[in-house]
Amino acid sequence: MFTKRRDDLKRHAGEISFPGGRRDPEDADLTATALREAHEEIGLPPEAVEIVGALPPTPTFVTNYAVYPFVGLIEPGFEWELAAAEVAYVLELPLETVRAAHGERRLVRRGVPFRTDTYQVGDHLIWGATARMVRDLLARIAP
Repeated sequence: MFTKRRDDLKRHAGEISFPGGRRDPEDADLTATALREAHEEIGLPPEAVEIVGALPPTPTFVTNYAVYPFVGLIEPGFEWELAAAEVAYVLELPLETVRAAHGERRLVRRGVPFRTDTYQVGDHLIWGATARMVRDLLARIAP
């Protein structure tokens, strides 16, 4: 499950991402942060998620953050409640569809060319830190 960020946002406009954000002082740990952010952004109640593990921290090159991704299972058919100011829609993709969509391509951002892992699913391009998290997940699970 991915989110498509709104096109009019200041940062990461129109990008495919996962729900997430900065840790709040009230968050008991980073798992609590991930669950809170998913609830705030797409209406996913924390109790509806079975956390099954975590991936290694993923660096972001532009913002110089480290993202701590968690992997969870949810029942299919969830009715998303989107944070209208942030999320355009939720994109649910089968893992094998994402796996088959892998490629490496040359992108240009802020005038700087670079090669990166990408996943092109229809009109949706998953790249950057999100693609690196997907690559890490897919490397750990059998096809």
